[in-house]
Amino acid sequence: MVMLIAIAADLHDNLANWQKFKEYSKKQGIDTLLFCGDLCNRDTLKKIATNWKGKIFMIAGNQELYNQAETKTLPSISFLNRYGVIEINNLKIGLIHEPEYEKRITRENKGLNYLFYGHTHKPWFVRKNDIIIANPGTLGGVFYKASFAVLDTDTGKLELKILENI
Repeated sequence: MVMLIAIAADLHDNLANWQKFKEYSKKQGIDTLLFCGDLCNRDTLKKIATNWKGKIFMIAGNQELYNQAETKTLPSISFLNRYGVIEINNLKIGLIHEPEYEKRITRENKGLNYLFYGHTHKPWFVRKNDIIIANPGTLGGVFYKASFAVLDTDTGKLELKILENI
């Protein structure tokens, strides 16, 4: 079964971009979202949690304006604090916001397949020591064009997407 996962970061309360991203994800059959921080305020958190039809794995960024305890009341969200590791379809995936956590999470979690982060807003990816490290960019479109990534868990193919091109 093909499973597509969306990876996003740095929304910064841009709900217009969220809506376009959500519609794209629904059309593609994507129901799992990995969110790498800087969602921002409480209203945005609640809107996203109630409008996403699948599971959201989320970490905190450095600009969050919501109370992190609220994430526990939202069943669609698995909140991983400042960084965390999840397993999906036999893939071990690390989530961080700031790239400074890279060495720590790779040292503490052997066998990572992917490490996703945000913070810099610059979309890119690289293979480093058998780990694909990627930044999906900024879904909010801050400093760079709005972007996100899609991972096919069957093939391992990771694609960066520019929101205005979808």
